[in-house]
Amino acid sequence: MPLGRADAASVQAGSERRDLDVIAFGPVFLELAFGTVPALPAPGEEIFTGQFGFSCGGAVSVASAASAVGAKTGLATVLGEDYGARLVQAHCTRAGVDTSISRRIAGDATGVTVAVNYDGDRAFISHLPDDGVTMRDASWWPVVLRSTRPEWIYLHASEQALPVIREARRLRCRVAVDTALRTVRGSPEAVLRCAALADVFLPNRTELASLTGTDDLAGAVALIAAPLTTIIVKDGADGAVLAHKGDLKRVADGLRDVEVQDRTGAGDAFAGALLGSLACGRDLVSAVAAGNAAGSQAVGWLGGVGVLDEHEQEVAK
Repeated sequence: MPLGRADAASVQAGSERRDLDVIAFGPVFLELAFGTVPALPAPGEEIFTGQFGFSCGGAVSVASAASAVGAKTGLATVLGEDYGARLVQAHCTRAGVDTSISRRIAGDATGVTVAVNYDGDRAFISHLPDDGVTMRDASWWPVVLRSTRPEWIYLHASEQALPVIREARRLRCRVAVDTALRTVRGSPEAVLRCAALADVFLPNRTELASLTGTDDLAGAVALIAAPLTTIIVKDGADGAVLAHKGDLKRVADGLRDVEVQDRTGAGDAFAGALLGSLACGRDLVSAVAAGNAAGSQAVGWLGGVGVLDEHEQEVAK
């Protein structure tokens, strides 16, 4: 099943560079990932879990998953001098992710997030350094696009993402737009505008219901009103629903029976494996199955990319 805008005629042979297959744009985080607890602690209360690890999250999770399926992948983020940035760099080196397109600054740039699993889900407390040149500033992203012209780009919906998406369209790069519940609730119009310009829109089921005001999947997809956009609804342990040219298809292929350790990063892993597979020439259904497999794998470890090993932590010191 091909994508509507992704036909061979859309790119003239020899007219565009394709230095990278996939570029993931967005912030990265040093993750302190905790395993399952019965509930969050009440004020003044202390609880314990035997599962804990340092990991990396955010756009690095997407890039790592795309690289793992064989795509030439880059990470466009802001890397500072902090420990989190050094961990991200060490991980990317081992994962085969190109960080040369990232922006380097003095000082801190990496976000820090605490992830705790409870009640069949996970919750986060996160911090992004507010130094004026963090990933809230997307003005430099089009420069990266023009210098690399990747096959696919991945980014989250926002007002700042709109000019980047339009530039990608002009350069005939394909666009995958993700979102988050806080953005859906705070800037729904921006999410809808980004989705309408994308080749692929990647909400999870909760985000789609919040965006459209309905739990009916077919009705929600219809309300997006983006006929040229393929919508892939991430649906956790049930796989994903592929909405393409008016047809809805549930894809459960690729799902694995794993012991759930941490739900952090499953959606990012899904997106990265999906885009990496598409960039490597796989059809849409097979790419969704690869996303399911990557998402299943991700919930079986702690953190977005798994617990960073001693070598990565030693290199980052």
